[in-house]
Amino acid sequence: MSRQTPGPSVTSRVLALLGAFNETHRALSLTQLSQRSGLPLTTTHRLVAELVAGGALQRLNSGQYVIGRRMWDIGMLSPVQSGLRQLASPFLHDIYVATLATVHLAVRDGLETLYVDRLSGRKSVPVVSQIGSRLPLHATGVGKVLLAHAPPDVQEQAMAQLRPITAHTITDPRQLQQQLARVRRDGYAQTSEEMTLRAASIAVPVTAVTGEVIAALGVVVPRLDHQRSRLVASLLVASRGIARSIPPTLDPLELTSEARDQQS
Repeated sequence: MSRQTPGPSVTSRVLALLGAFNETHRALSLTQLSQRSGLPLTTTHRLVAELVAGGALQRLNSGQYVIGRRMWDIGMLSPVQSGLRQLASPFLHDIYVATLATVHLAVRDGLETLYVDRLSGRKSVPVVSQIGSRLPLHATGVGKVLLAHAPPDVQEQAMAQLRPITAHTITDPRQLQQQLARVRRDGYAQTSEEMTLRAASIAVPVTAVTGEVIAALGVVVPRLDHQRSRLVASLLVASRGIARSIPPTLDPLELTSEARDQQS
């Protein structure tokens, strides 16, 4: 008598539905949820109804669905959110007050840049990043910092996936490797219109007492010009302040996205 292979669990199906959402697909219809999750429409309908009832999803008047408030509340319990973001918040505000630029705090999540926090105002350069969004490592200032200090296997995988975001995005592996070497040498990364046109960025690492880079701190401005030295100095002061705020008894890995993955 042959043994049947068990089908996908309820948990995996629910995760597939939630995973259908991303920064470019924030509102989805039932049909779109079914297509993007790979689940039958009937299964999608049943599970979505349960997720709406539980507050994990919310149904809009248009009939589309978005991530619900309960998922946000749970996400805020992540060490990335409650730990690093909380520690860094005063320093991000200091940088924003001094520059009125968009300020980013980011960590590496696999082969992507995960934006943990962002501050901006009416005079800030419009950018595509949002808190919780993920962008390619190779096209942003904070991403280049994180990639420059990533393990060799991560760098190798990233080099194999370079794609242009704008006409200015660096997609040549050799050129990018040279940039990453300068990041490690100079202590900061910079970009010009690689992710967003008419926007430049500059970023520095946040380094724990162990010497490990646990995050990147950056700003986005219309252009760098004569501001470069001043911005780098401000970012480095804030970066060191964040590092000093980490309790000595706390393993810095608990503040990174990799630690969150290990706990899931």
